[in-house]
Amino acid sequence: MQVFAKPLLLTNKRILKKMKSFSIPSLFKSNLIGRVKESRRLQDKLKKDFTPTHLNFGPVEVLLSRHFGFCYGVENAVETAYQIIDQNPDRRIFLLSEMIHNPAVNADLFDRGVRFIQDTSGNQLVDWEELSSEDVVIVPAFGTTLEIQAILQSRGIDPYAYDTTCPFVEKVWNRADAIGKKEYTVIVHGKPSHEETKATFSHSQAITPTLIVRDMKQTIALAAYIKQEKSADEFYEEFAGQYSPGFDPTKDLKRIGVVNQTTMLATDTQEIVDYLRQIIRLHFQVAPENIKDYFADTRDTLCYATNDNQSSTYGLLAESADFAIVAGGYNSSNTAHLVDLCVEKLPTYFIKNAEKLISENQVLHFDNAVKQECMSFSFIPSKQKVRVLLTCGASCPDAVMEEILRKLVSFFPGASDVDEVVNTYLQSS
Repeated sequence: MQVFAKPLLLTNKRILKKMKSFSIPSLFKSNLIGRVKESRRLQDKLKKDFTPTHLNFGPVEVLLSRHFGFCYGVENAVETAYQIIDQNPDRRIFLLSEMIHNPAVNADLFDRGVRFIQDTSGNQLVDWEELSSEDVVIVPAFGTTLEIQAILQSRGIDPYAYDTTCPFVEKVWNRADAIGKKEYTVIVHGKPSHEETKATFSHSQAITPTLIVRDMKQTIALAAYIKQEKSADEFYEEFAGQYSPGFDPTKDLKRIGVVNQTTMLATDTQEIVDYLRQIIRLHFQVAPENIKDYFADTRDTLCYATNDNQSSTYGLLAESADFAIVAGGYNSSNTAHLVDLCVEKLPTYFIKNAEKLISENQVLHFDNAVKQECMSFSFIPSKQKVRVLLTCGASCPDAVMEEILRKLVSFFPGASDVDEVVNTYLQSS
């Protein structure tokens, strides 16, 4: 079997320079939203201002999040994917799974003839045996597992030739690799079924014992095994499918370090880190200055866009409003976390596009709790002035946000023209 070597990773600065030559398809762009974003960027080049953009349309005021939409990793993946399509007109093109967690992007790729090998749950849509060395296989932004890389290599396909893995995901892999080589066990805070977490788990377990924890509840359960209050048999049952082969809870939980799925809530990851560090310190009676002998200093492995979007959502929630609209793919982890933040304060409607705004009285939205769409009625309150918070996830195109903004404003008789309001805002900023 031909073995393909992994190329040297580019630095973030070199990648950014390379990306400037790419072009996102126009159907995902919005001149209106793009101008608002650029105006805020010029006003706040250090990105320290997380207050929303206020767009006053008269009967409705929309508070637009400071940061939202395509992040660096998504732009890289989308631009590269379309470049690959343009450069290979006579070859079959496959994606390992969804390019990103956004239905508009994936639908357009499908319409262009790109086939998906697996769905987001890992179910096989195209048999591996169907692939040949002449095919193009794109690795999505989430990255992929070493096991899938080996399958591609067995088919004569270079798994790195068309790899759009987000560099911030690779940063997590590098961090896990570094602490694993120092004989720490890696604890991954993430969703076990998510493509990125599967990839991180795969790369990490090749180096060191690795375990996934979904949330704080599972982390608290893990503490019982660190303190050896529960048996190994109980561990294997409680964490089934989330630990690496040969994992021994009696030995492998004495030196640990935490990394995460890059799209998890920063506050949740920090809570898990602080809790596990305290458990380790107390159980092994470690002096604070010696904690690194037991607990690796991994620092925060969230990507910058996740941090910015979450901070901007807190900025939105500092304002009073009647309800929030969060746009994005229903299987988008980072978007779901933004929804979770918003629902704690006010009615929140998670929609994937403007079509879900049925009328001024009806909205078809996704309920994170029950994991299905539901219809809400009279979601716009009857009052003289309505305030709406509007944001979206890191894989949502600006074009979708513009369509939602325009449709929302259209529900208010007498509302000012969207373009005029935005132009006025831009002239005064």
